[in-house]
Amino acid sequence: MKTISNCFIGCDKSVEKSDLLIFGAPYDGTSSFRPGSRFAPDKIREASYGLETYSPDYNMDIEELNVGDIGNVEFPFGEKDKVFKEIRSCTANLLDMNKKILCLGGEHLITLPIIEELSRIHGNLKLIHMDAHADMRDTYISEKLSHATVLNNISELIGQKNIFHYGIRSGTREEFDEIAKFNNLNIKNDKLTENIGDDPVYLTIDLDILDTSVLPGTGTPEPGGLSFKELSELLFSFKGFNFVGADVVELAPDYDFTGASSIVAAKVVRNTICTILS
Repeated sequence: MKTISNCFIGCDKSVEKSDLLIFGAPYDGTSSFRPGSRFAPDKIREASYGLETYSPDYNMDIEELNVGDIGNVEFPFGEKDKVFKEIRSCTANLLDMNKKILCLGGEHLITLPIIEELSRIHGNLKLIHMDAHADMRDTYISEKLSHATVLNNISELIGQKNIFHYGIRSGTREEFDEIAKFNNLNIKNDKLTENIGDDPVYLTIDLDILDTSVLPGTGTPEPGGLSFKELSELLFSFKGFNFVGADVVELAPDYDFTGASSIVAAKVVRNTICTILS
């Protein structure tokens, strides 16, 4: 029996030997309904020891891959500017070492400083956005920087035409109208491949894309979501893209006393690792 450590299962390679590096961003300062996603990175790591490192779907064992886990970024809660600065700094350092990155959130706003750094390097960056919510508001309760506005801020960096949305079932009329301008919601894999080609891709997975019966432990649960099998098949279909990084966000583990949501999140992380490195 393996001893539970402070890294994701099987991801214990050194920084120098790793192709992909995991880090946690335990921030939930703009959560609008149920806070608590700051506890997710460590809960996901702990829950991962209930899984096998081998994935039969991918025929890959993450223990045999060059993946390391450098722990959580440290920052003061409530200091948004300092949080962004630390996430940008961590991302920049890993990119300077030519590493792929996988961030464990935290709320969805943590994606923005990561994309700020990636877009500085990759002028043709594409984003695959998996979520229940559009997150395309210009402001939320007069706040420009919020987990409810994160995709709008990202679109200002890389362009709405370069964002491909999956699973969205909640938002304002204006948000859905904005997404519809580019017809980039739930598009088929052949069209996605045509649009992305060999360009660098970042994948952001808000776990509330899953139905509440599958993952109740999230800050803004939204009924009518994907089953775990549907999400896994969608992730599997992204194999082969030129991924430069990903994040898995919005687990709020303390709202599911059974711990099942954390286990589901950990398996999503394992599948994400396999997708990125396929």
